[in-house]
Amino acid sequence: MQAGGPDPSALRVRMTLSAQAEQAAKPGWRHYFNRQMLICVSLGFSSGLPLFILYNLLSAWLKVEGVDLKAIGLFALVGFPYTWKFVWSPLMDRFQFPLLGRRRGWMLVTQAALLAAVAGLGFLSPKTELTAIVFLCGVVAFLSASQDIVIDAYRRELLSDQQQGSGTAVFVNAYKFSTLVPGSLSLILSDFLSWQLVFIITALFMLPGILTTLLISEPRIYGVPPKNLREAVVLPFKEFITRRGWSHALLILAFIFLYKLGDSMATSLATPFYIDLGFSRTQIGLIAKNAGLWASLAGGILGAVWLEKTGVNRGLWIFGVLQALAILGFAILAKTGMSTWMLGAVIGMEAFSVGLGTAAFTGYIATTTDPRYTATQFALFTSLAAVPRTFFNAATGYIVAQTGWFTFFILCFVLALPGMMLLPKIAPWREK
Repeated sequence: MQAGGPDPSALRVRMTLSAQAEQAAKPGWRHYFNRQMLICVSLGFSSGLPLFILYNLLSAWLKVEGVDLKAIGLFALVGFPYTWKFVWSPLMDRFQFPLLGRRRGWMLVTQAALLAAVAGLGFLSPKTELTAIVFLCGVVAFLSASQDIVIDAYRRELLSDQQQGSGTAVFVNAYKFSTLVPGSLSLILSDFLSWQLVFIITALFMLPGILTTLLISEPRIYGVPPKNLREAVVLPFKEFITRRGWSHALLILAFIFLYKLGDSMATSLATPFYIDLGFSRTQIGLIAKNAGLWASLAGGILGAVWLEKTGVNRGLWIFGVLQALAILGFAILAKTGMSTWMLGAVIGMEAFSVGLGTAAFTGYIATTTDPRYTATQFALFTSLAAVPRTFFNAATGYIVAQTGWFTFFILCFVLALPGMMLLPKIAPWREK
């Protein structure tokens, strides 16, 4: 190749994406309901399940067993691996397991280990083995973060740029849909079965993801995979910083940190909040099943179509407003008290709007990554997005103790605004 000539690997990436774009442009229902979208559904469910076990089922379990609300809030710190997963993501780009390949091998190992670890939680007692529970929850968080690294990379490589919006909407709503297992089914079962059986049954819902991993094929490879750890670590960060300069890179990182801050805090103690209002676990489970189920399905279908038509940029604006309004729903519920229809409205609004906001946000992250460095760059961005969920959420129990639920949710609404204020620079409305 002559000096200063085009990079062959970059040309191959652009040619491949161009071919995908032509295919993605074909109209019809098959564009939204095809093999790629079905894969996104299954992997989205598998990706979301461990997180919602930690943040929904775990908090309900600890609350029922008499653990202090402040201590329950501190359990958000077990999500520490989500904020540092970019550290070991280069290893998952560089190395692979035999037979299954680079992406599927890591998926299968993390999914099987998650099934065992979640089932193991039920054999511990919060009253006498809280330290062991903290440790095992940390293991679940590490495995879950690792699964997210490889699933995010697989999805980015599976979908074209034109499919990222609709594919991510389907993925994220399946991700949110998985909360119905620990947030609904498991809560109902806990009124009739031992916690040991509840955690075993919940863990078995990892099986669809494992089966999917065994059936799918490895995604296409953009460019040449890193030959050594130095390439796996240095090149993804160098490409991101030099793409448009330091100032724009920092602006992107600030937006990623702030966009989901408010709704992340608002939903971190949702189940203890419902219990404090006087709802039984069965009531919460049944209402979440009905309101959350249909809202998630509607969000998944409409989100895929809307993001395909409007583009990720406008999706960030529209869905950002909706997810902020969902936070105010929690504040209204705190004022109205124990109201069954209001609880259904709040859960439905959260499942619909916050799921859509997350879809647009994750779609934005996907299109911001370079396909040659998918795992590492995706892990960097999603790690930063997980910082509020881990560290700010750890303080939510103390904030509620000082302010009460209503003021807490108003504060969460205010914290949702700074990320929205960055949209004119990050995702201009007129740029589709």
